[in-house]
Amino acid sequence: MEGRAALGCFQTSHLNFCFGLSVGLVISFLIASFSSLQTPLLMTRKYAAHQFDSYLSSRSLQEVGGTYDEMHDDLDKRLSNSDVKEVRFDDEHQHHDDDRVAKKLSDQIRILCWIMTGPQNLDKKAVHVKKTWGKRCTKLIFFSSVTNETFPTIGLNISEGREHLTGKTMRAFKYVYDHFFDEADWFMKADDDTYFIMENLRYFLSSRDKMEPVYFGHHFKTIVRQGYYSGGAGYILSKETLKRLATTGQDPKFCRQDGGAEDAELGKCMQNLGVKTANSTDALGRSRFHCFDPETHLMGGYPNWYYKYDANGAKKGVESISDYSISFHYIKPESMYSLEFFTYHLRPYGIKMGDQVLNQHVALYKENPTNVTEA
Repeated sequence: MEGRAALGCFQTSHLNFCFGLSVGLVISFLIASFSSLQTPLLMTRKYAAHQFDSYLSSRSLQEVGGTYDEMHDDLDKRLSNSDVKEVRFDDEHQHHDDDRVAKKLSDQIRILCWIMTGPQNLDKKAVHVKKTWGKRCTKLIFFSSVTNETFPTIGLNISEGREHLTGKTMRAFKYVYDHFFDEADWFMKADDDTYFIMENLRYFLSSRDKMEPVYFGHHFKTIVRQGYYSGGAGYILSKETLKRLATTGQDPKFCRQDGGAEDAELGKCMQNLGVKTANSTDALGRSRFHCFDPETHLMGGYPNWYYKYDANGAKKGVESISDYSISFHYIKPESMYSLEFFTYHLRPYGIKMGDQVLNQHVALYKENPTNVTEA
């Protein structure tokens, strides 16, 4: 009896061991399988999240609300902190473009471009302006709060921050007037995240008089009676306008010297100096200066404030954007090179693109910016 009992206990223990081992193996297999499945799942989720964040960063405006300044600050934070390497375009020798007209305009219409930047943005943003569209300016200058002899930048001895953009702008234009007035006919201010097509700007200016008291840009209809121009889309001053700004405009009775919203304050200053805003749309009524990136102007999704500000009705789509567009804003560093490639290097085989006459409509905005009369 004792032998049989011992044998029964042994068999029971053996069965329990086998059962436990089997259950353990099954659980281990399930855990391993779940982990192996979860790894690519997590990677996919991380990749999707990154792509979505990149999409928001490039599209930028769909999810951004609030005021103009809040939107600008939010978009600035979305810029990647990683360094973007220069993309070199060395294929000009393979192109057979006839650029004689563009070169002639480059010789005839001298444009000084100055870029608003800061010490923290030299390697992050400003360098990519220098490597792309900036090289097509007659003269290119970078203004910052401090001098950097290596980059180089000209220091304006003023604190960084949006509350001092008006001061930087006023001092920069005064410096340009004092040192470079005779070296250009037109004087342009742009941000370090703005992209310009200089050939189109020169074509537009070819129908204007540099001695006319006028300036151009993306027109906003609020705050100032005749409206003013978006600082981000860039604005261009005639020679006469710069002279007035750098002389009479240094008087605080005419122009605020610092503080406030830079573009609006400059607009008030221009109106006080007798400088007119002007219609820069092309002969088909399409916009040339743009305060957002190309995708936003194509697809829409503008922030609410834009519908109140834009003087041309906040239109969207191909029909609203000039074939000879001049500027776009909120351009990420990597997108500077994308625009450079699409504008100057991508070619559809077998299609020879002819020039268009889009400077037929020249008009000045009077006191009411919605009433346009022929100049």
